[in-house]
Amino acid sequence: MTTLSLSKRVIPEYFIDSLLIAGDPLSSTEICQLTQEFNQWLSDSFIDNDISDLLAARADFVDATLRKLWCQHHLDEDQVSLVAVGGYGRGELHPYSDIDILILTQEQIAPELEEKISAFITQLWDIKLDIGQSVRSIKECLKQATKDVTIATNLMEMRQIAGNDILTQQLLPLLNEDVFWSSEKFFIAKCKEQDKRHQQYHGAAYTLEPNLKANPGGLRDIQTIAWVAKRHFLADSLEELVEHNYLYPSEFVELLEAQDYLWRMRFALHFVAKRNENRLLFDYQTDVAKMMGFGDEGKAPVERMMKRFFRILSRITELNTMLLQHFQQAIIKKPEQSNITIINQDFELVDKLINTRDDRIFMRPVKMIELFLIIAQEPSIKGIHSHTLRLMRNARRRLISGLIDYAKCRNIFMEIIRHPRGLGLAFNLMHKHGIIGSYLPLWRNIVGQMQFDLFHAYSVDEHSYRVIKNLYQFSQKEHNHKYPLCSKIVQKVRKPEVLYLAGIFHDIAKGRGGNHAKLGATDALNFCLSHQMSKHDSNMVAWLVEHHLLMSIIAQRRDISDENVIRSFGEKVRDEAHLNYLYCLTVADMRATNESLWNSWKSNLLKDLYFNTLRAFRHGLEKPVEIRSKIRENQQGAMNILFSADVDVQLIKELWSEFRVDYFLRYSPEQIARHSENIIKHDRKKPLVLISPKPFRGGTEVFIFTKERRNIFASTVSFLGSKKLSIHDAKIITTKTGYTVNTFIVLDSRGKALNESYYTKEICEDLVDRLGEDNYCDTPLQSPSKRVKQFKVPLRVSFIKIHAKTRTMIEIVALDRPGLLANIAQVFQQEKISIHSAKITTFGEKADDVFTISTFDDEALTEQEKQDLAEKLTEQID
Repeated sequence: MTTLSLSKRVIPEYFIDSLLIAGDPLSSTEICQLTQEFNQWLSDSFIDNDISDLLAARADFVDATLRKLWCQHHLDEDQVSLVAVGGYGRGELHPYSDIDILILTQEQIAPELEEKISAFITQLWDIKLDIGQSVRSIKECLKQATKDVTIATNLMEMRQIAGNDILTQQLLPLLNEDVFWSSEKFFIAKCKEQDKRHQQYHGAAYTLEPNLKANPGGLRDIQTIAWVAKRHFLADSLEELVEHNYLYPSEFVELLEAQDYLWRMRFALHFVAKRNENRLLFDYQTDVAKMMGFGDEGKAPVERMMKRFFRILSRITELNTMLLQHFQQAIIKKPEQSNITIINQDFELVDKLINTRDDRIFMRPVKMIELFLIIAQEPSIKGIHSHTLRLMRNARRRLISGLIDYAKCRNIFMEIIRHPRGLGLAFNLMHKHGIIGSYLPLWRNIVGQMQFDLFHAYSVDEHSYRVIKNLYQFSQKEHNHKYPLCSKIVQKVRKPEVLYLAGIFHDIAKGRGGNHAKLGATDALNFCLSHQMSKHDSNMVAWLVEHHLLMSIIAQRRDISDENVIRSFGEKVRDEAHLNYLYCLTVADMRATNESLWNSWKSNLLKDLYFNTLRAFRHGLEKPVEIRSKIRENQQGAMNILFSADVDVQLIKELWSEFRVDYFLRYSPEQIARHSENIIKHDRKKPLVLISPKPFRGGTEVFIFTKERRNIFASTVSFLGSKKLSIHDAKIITTKTGYTVNTFIVLDSRGKALNESYYTKEICEDLVDRLGEDNYCDTPLQSPSKRVKQFKVPLRVSFIKIHAKTRTMIEIVALDRPGLLANIAQVFQQEKISIHSAKITTFGEKADDVFTISTFDDEALTEQEKQDLAEKLTEQID
């Protein structure tokens, strides 16, 4: 196929000829067919052509389409102009990008012209162009643009497509006048716009499902530089910034390379998603990586693509910061107006920004680390001057080895870690500008490292950075209200640097293969010893890294009211010092994994495990709690509450005689009293369902007392699931008289306890009806959601060794999906298995459920019974 070159843009001659050659009008069907063929050509041309040529080719094709239809509707006979604005105005159109047009008119337009314009726009929709259109006069354009910087920005990129160009020529000069948008006013507005956009992403570029346009470091950040330059210098391209000495040639090339990579990703994403999609969701990442030539063998291609992507975001962010600061100094505050304070012979303060006094300063690598120590020491410093940023970027790239190889750098790094403000702004800037990776090569290995699940929200380095920031906030009194217990602990410890280093190393071995906690512990120990830390402190850091998952696993998967669980956990933790450090690291880690998954239930579980273990340490781990005294203590506490509520003591004793001893071990006095009072008042002919008015450990307790029958557990979990409630904990007890005493801890879809009384009343009534049904049908296992389906979670059934002689603990790991819990319960019922407790945990796409079970005869399962149960679960679930 021959090609036609239009302004350095390559587009097949056939498509242009089909649209531009005079002849009969084209129908919408014919244009749609031609568009489909053109899109196929774009897709086929992706590998062998420059992306800028392909974007320009689509803009050319759309230009030709619009001109054709403009003439077909006889709009070329009127005093109106068809103008491209926004990205389309720049001549950059991705396969499914929206097409922003402005129809420029006279002040008054005739009804006949209005009809022609309406018919034209209608046909644009008919041919499935994603059109964003406005019909305005010059006066209306200026009026709207002076109010809205987004409209002003779009107009600045206007380009005539068809029609009378007189109106366009009248409007263009007006856009360059200060009355329209002064350079200073425009700069401030675009910076605010960018800050607001970044805040929507919590200031994090490294989200695992990034928005290629809007993410910090994304395409919008490059465009912001270009827009500001265009307004201030009337520049038509980034290249002109080199002529104005605002951009070095090497930086211009770097921006172009970064833009090219993001353009290619977005281009591929559009074809994979088959729509105007800018979010690189997990669903699309494999196909996008394949289209970009990274291969299709498992996760490795995505990992390679995303690692490069994240590093490009970091480079764009740094250039964006540096160049916008340059503009600020040129547009808002002139150099002669700057306030300069000398810090020492190497550095000065220029308007609260640290700046070098010698352009050769970073030829001594130690000065790169010293810069950040000064930032920690001087609270008046608010950032790094753009001139220094540029020098530091260049010096960082010239490094042959890590800064850690220099003894003086190691000393200064530890000074930063130990400084009360070291993990504040100084560490933020070290992370943002790649200095942590320049210092510690192991950190550089995790920069942009993907985590392929729905549980983690960030790449490994971004997650680790957020863990460290959480730990630092624990040390700051202004955050005491947010983290009362962690703040109390960290502000009392003598060496918070132990925690900070554990945060740095806890995930540093991810992506290497093997147990990342053990590998990271070895790395941490070597680091600490080489940085002259005591053997005790070095071992503490290494222990925290190796066991950083221990507390969250115990809290979420074990019954922390069981004294045996607490004693076993306490033996691993050793003492209060280890417990204090581990608790704070665990909270910081869990909060930094995914903000949307952290909730009061998890917070309270960790807190209860902490205090239960602390109590065991002070009581003595070698002195187990005497079961009978614990039962008496709980019964007496409940009796005191019931007595004050005027409940008949004889009725209480009669009810309690029905309960087995484990009931009084597994519930608090307050719960026992509440259950008892309501059961005594209740007519046992129908089920009793209670929903706690107050949260329990941050969740809502659903209590059920009813005559024992098949599938009660399965029916309950199925019903609660249908109400969009997530179950996190369950206790199942059978009385001597054939009743079940079940409690479930649930959270709503937002991860919060229920608080609407009318809703909880409705749940109670509906659940009573459901439990009253004799023939409740089995719940089918449903397909996972589209978002979850792409993940591979192999079904794993394993048995955990516990102290109880009559109980068996089973852990089931599977791909999460609706009906999973009910399906598991039905298998237990079929295999004549009693459930005594359940800990239900979901890590993104993975369900990890732990059950304490026995046979119907109240015995632990034999090895053969375990094997049979595992096979049945595999058959039903996998």
